[in-house]
Amino acid sequence: MIISKTPFRISFAGGGTDLSAFYEEVPGAVVSTAVNKYMYLTVNHYLEPKYLLKYSKTELVGRPEQVQHPILREVLMLLKVPPHIEITSMADIPGGTGLGSSSSFTVGLLHALHAYGGQFQSSEELARQACEVEIEKLGEPIGKQDQYIAAYGGLEFIQFNPDGSVFVSPIICSPATKEALQMRLLLFYTGKKRSAASILTQQKEDTGKKKEILKKILQLAQDLRCELQKDHPEALGEILKAGWSYKKQVASKVSAPEIDQAYEAALRAGAAGGKILGAGGGGFLLLYCDENRQEAVRRALEPALKKIPFQLEPQGSKIIYVEPEQVE
Repeated sequence: MIISKTPFRISFAGGGTDLSAFYEEVPGAVVSTAVNKYMYLTVNHYLEPKYLLKYSKTELVGRPEQVQHPILREVLMLLKVPPHIEITSMADIPGGTGLGSSSSFTVGLLHALHAYGGQFQSSEELARQACEVEIEKLGEPIGKQDQYIAAYGGLEFIQFNPDGSVFVSPIICSPATKEALQMRLLLFYTGKKRSAASILTQQKEDTGKKKEILKKILQLAQDLRCELQKDHPEALGEILKAGWSYKKQVASKVSAPEIDQAYEAALRAGAAGGKILGAGGGGFLLLYCDENRQEAVRRALEPALKKIPFQLEPQGSKIIYVEPEQVE
């Protein structure tokens, strides 16, 4: 038995510039961090010559091409995984909430299956294969940031180049700066799940018309990297605020009246800035707020929104359990 543990992520700035429609002309970039909410994948031997797959549903099939779950099907086919295998997934956070769960699932599945086959794969290889599955094989209208931060972990500046290559650079800042981020970031669950596909499809189609706004979003990611490396964590508040304003201009469905009301209430209570994570439309509201204003912000948002504790996660996908092979 093999168990992989893969983190979810929070994206601070640059979202949308990781779409190929943008970075094929101008290199895109994001600033993202892994967080301590995880996707767990278990791979185990199964007695029958079949594939037993357990997620929100259970599938028992004889061939990979019969699998209904698209990511499971494509990964099994890509890696040519033979039968006699059982795969089970569990997650700390529901899917469709803006923390990159699908890509964490893909990265964690690849990691577990490679380990089950006795193969080591680097973070780069896991991220690249996850992009191949989600973007190339399944045609999802998504970018590359989620796969890379899930594989690498940490607080990263990730650059997407016109030739398709991706550079992952840790943001070097003091422990005090990381501690300030940890103390001043608040995460609230809106209770709304959504499909990112329709929002991202519109955003992808509109990329050509929104290039100038996306360049401003790219500049925010570059500015945030510089500010954090200068140990100026307080810059994040205004950058989140500006980025959310730009994001609403890129795709019309990223917000909703109740989300706008909650965001404005948080600003009035003392938050410096924030954004809806992921494609938008629901999921999690991220806020940057000084410690002495956080109680007021919490009172302004609860009980409609629920505060979720979290920590920054320095590591990416990893294998946390390997059961010794049983020899008779």
